[in-house]
Amino acid sequence: MFGDLFGKLQEAQQKMQEGKQKLGAVIIDGDAGNGLVKVSVTGNREVKTISIDNQLMTPDRKEELEDLLITALNRALKNAEEAYEDEMKGLAGGMLGGLGL
Repeated sequence: MFGDLFGKLQEAQQKMQEGKQKLGAVIIDGDAGNGLVKVSVTGNREVKTISIDNQLMTPDRKEELEDLLITALNRALKNAEEAYEDEMKGLAGGMLGGLGL
């Protein structure tokens, strides 16, 4: 009985790892200022790219740039968190069914 449960737990752990690897390949975007600042992150919430429009690259727009960068990052990370949760929910549902719970 415990051997079967242990095997299912190992299988569940493997599926979780595969889900995390899958999320690492998913790119999720966030932007602010009508696209003046764009951020791309993976489904595992790792920042991959930041793009800043040249018109924001002046000393008098420094504070605006900082605010837009924070907004874009937060949007991208929120979207990545939702993708991560969706992936993990799907895996958890499959695992619980496989454990007979």
